[in-house]
Order: sequence, then structure tokens, then C-alpha cells
Amino acid sequence: MNIQWQQQVVLITGASGGIGSAIAKALDKKGARLILAGRNEIKLNQLANSLSGEAIVVTSDITTPQGRETLYRACEGASVSILINNAGSTHVGQFNTAPIEALVNLNLTAPMLLTQRLIPLLARRSHAHVVNVGSAFGSIGFAAHSTYCATKFALRGWTESLQREYHNSTIDFHYLAPRATDTTLNDDRVVALNNALGNHVDHVDVVAKHLINQLEKGKPRVAIGFAERLFAKINGLFPSIVDRALAKKLPIIEKHAYSAPSTEGASSTCNSQPLSAASALSNTSR
Repeated sequence: MNIQWQQQVVLITGASGGIGSAIAKALDKKGARLILAGRNEIKLNQLANSLSGEAIVVTSDITTPQGRETLYRACEGASVSILINNAGSTHVGQFNTAPIEALVNLNLTAPMLLTQRLIPLLARRSHAHVVNVGSAFGSIGFAAHSTYCATKFALRGWTESLQREYHNSTIDFHYLAPRATDTTLNDDRVVALNNALGNHVDHVDVVAKHLINQLEKGKPRVAIGFAERLFAKINGLFPSIVDRALAKKLPIIEKHAYSAPSTEGASSTCNSQPLSAASALSNTSR
């Protein structure tokens, strides 16, 4: 697919986070005009000042009607052509301590409502795109991440439904599933757990590169990492195999995930990819 980046206006939610900032910088190099959205005005302005091209900063909370309306007005004036739903957060720990409502609102309800609000604007363009940044945990249920997994499973299913519903329209919907990614939102427990499981952890620039490649090639679904893709397929076809593999890793998961974090994570408007599940199967079979 031939995308004329100089003609694109891209809204990035959670732009002040690690993945969001990397996406913004990569798109800036392509020549796209950017609308940077998030809660942290200072970080957003710092990001905008680091870019060579045009960027509009919109400080807003997409979990509120007022925040979404603020973004709508900014997009209406700028003629948005690409929406990247990147804002999100995670919870690592036991289910009975999870902030369910907050996670569901930020990771799922807010992008759904924002997309619904912006579809009439996107439809004005000759060709538009919506990218939902999910996770490898949108295909694999993982202990100590139950609420996060629930939101990403739902995000994946919603995206797939829209791909089919809007097949004959001018709007393309895409789902990107990063694996474990090094962002400041991950606290010391997540870092220790990734190390203990031997997980490969991507730099945020890797995620940005995959997102741009996905748009340029018109791919509806992209999952980063061969091992992660294989693990997701096995989980879909033979879940009992994954059940047994992850059960053997449960003591390691509990040791790290159920402890109290010693460092604070970043703002919840960053996108979080806490860790990878793929090594659980490969490590078990060594």
C-alpha cells in the first residue's frame, strides 16, 4: 500500500509514553503531521519540541467525555487520517487487587468510544486507518495479568469485527501485538520476571518500526516475535499444552508478580507490554 506520509495527519494517544514517543518520532521522520495526545502536558511538549515536523499537543484524558471531545475538535480542525489507539496501562498481581474499572476504561472502553466519535472524520478522507495497539497477551491468558489480558483479548476481537464490518469502506482497521517491551511503565517486578523467564524484551523503536511497516503493507494483523506467534497458535489449537507449560512456571510468576513493587511505573497513558509468555513453553521443553 502506497501511503503518502506527507499527506497524513496522525493522532497518537498515549504519546508521552515510551511506545507512543517512539511511534511519534518514527512518523515524524516519515514526514507525517502529528497530533500528540496524553495526560502529561510537560512530556508532550518535550516530545513535540524534539520533532522536526509539525505537531499539535492536546492534553486530554480519553477516559472522560470531555477529553474525547477535546480530541475530536483538534482532529476536526486538522483533518485526521490515521488514529493510533496506543494509550493503555497494566496491572501485575493477584486478580483480587486489580483496578478493574480503571483498566477496562482506559484499555478498552476509551479507545472504542474515541474511535466511534472519530469515524465520521476519518470517513472524510479518501483513505484512513485505525491502529489498535494490543499485546501478545491479547491471545494468551497469563497468570497475574488477568484483567490486562481481558482488555487486550477484547481489543483484538473488537478490531477483527471492525475489519470485517468496514471491509467495503475507505477505513482500514489494524491490530498490532507487541511482545515484552522495555518501557518505563514496567516496574522492577516485571523486569525481574522477564529476566527469570528468559524473555526477549524489545526496544520501543522495534514496535514503531513494525507499526509503520504494517500500515505501509496494509496488514490487518501483526504480532511481533516468531516465538510469540507460535505460542499464540498453540494456545488457540491446543490450550491444554500451554496450561501445563505455564503451570510449571507459576511459582516463578507468583514470586515476582505478587510481591510489592519497589519502583513506581510511569503514567497510565503509556502503552504497556509487561512481559512475554513465549519462553514458558520453550524453557519447559529444554
